[in-house]
Amino acid sequence: MATDLSGFASVGLTPKESPAPSKKGGKPMTLGLPKEISSQEKRVVLTPEAVGILVNNGIDVLVETNAGAQAKFSDQEYSDAGAKIAYSTKEVFSADVVVKIDAPTLEEIVAMSGGACLISALQLEKQSTDYIQALNAKKINSLAFEYLEDKVGGMPVVRAMSEIAGSTVMLIASEYLSSVNEGKGLILGGITGVPPTKVVIIGAGTVAEYAARTALGLGANIKVFDNHLYKLRRIKQLLGQQIATSTLDNVSLSQALTEADVVIGALRAEKGQNKIVVTEEMVARMIHGSILIDVSIDQGGCVETARMTSHDNPVYRTHDVIHYCVPNIASRVARTASYSLSNIFTPIILQMHDLGGAEEMIFTYKWFLKGVYTYRGSLTNAFLAKKFGLNHKELQLLLAARY
Repeated sequence: MATDLSGFASVGLTPKESPAPSKKGGKPMTLGLPKEISSQEKRVVLTPEAVGILVNNGIDVLVETNAGAQAKFSDQEYSDAGAKIAYSTKEVFSADVVVKIDAPTLEEIVAMSGGACLISALQLEKQSTDYIQALNAKKINSLAFEYLEDKVGGMPVVRAMSEIAGSTVMLIASEYLSSVNEGKGLILGGITGVPPTKVVIIGAGTVAEYAARTALGLGANIKVFDNHLYKLRRIKQLLGQQIATSTLDNVSLSQALTEADVVIGALRAEKGQNKIVVTEEMVARMIHGSILIDVSIDQGGCVETARMTSHDNPVYRTHDVIHYCVPNIASRVARTASYSLSNIFTPIILQMHDLGGAEEMIFTYKWFLKGVYTYRGSLTNAFLAKKFGLNHKELQLLLAARY
């Protein structure tokens, strides 16, 4: 089928010639990469280099104009890689597969093709019954970043974004400890003759690991809390040096908080729900001007005084303790985060194309199936069903019925 290039010639964006389609059935799979409409979201799922790989393997890629601008990827770069630059949001959402960061709005879901595949973050705290019902009305097969597993049972997107958040969070703490930001006026770490700053990290997962690496490199004094002893052992082994660790008992945690200059809340939700471990009373006893960063705020947070903030207005004070509670910390380093996401999703999309579509991926790979929460008009995630008061169907039973 001939492609109309007149619209691109006028702005100098003519996609390279694509190879013959290789998807089973002859028709090439189309993939849409929309522009994020949230001013807070600067990441993009696929880089121009990744788009080039997909196009070279017979996938038609539609990139909405300026989709990568916030991560410093230009339309020209995507066009040179072989993508078609779309100036209509509706055109991008009409693709067989739509990949984006933020969960789509109800208007964007309406623009999607019936039976299409959506790959995005679910962002559970922002969702409602209407969102799930809109997906089911269009029979969208939806895959959540947060639930996606890899072949060895890991959670690749969660891991990658946690690495970034952990590395970035100590730089944020350093900013707000400075006198310029009306903090305590401390350097994060220490110098000769001056005691090092004290950092408390709640949680011993990936965010904690990378936050601790950064803090140790700067010379800070660190204590890590978690209720899982195996996680505490793991983080000590990974860091390659002795750090203070403790289980989450109120007495030890409360004492550590009263002495801390920086507190990082990095507890990951278990069974879909986070647990408050830092009470308002504990916060009230913290040092005035200290900084508290709740990385888990997107899942409800682990600090009683935490409430979600934005990149435009990231901090507030409660009991004269600076609170930083921005949910998408990785968006601060959008280009790095985009490369990381692209490394994860490029091979997944290629596998999807080789098998003949998203449904074949679900039938073939159990690790891919773990990320699915709506399938052909049915909610398939038990936790979401309970949260929103909806019925759900076990995906394994739906797949069995297919045969």
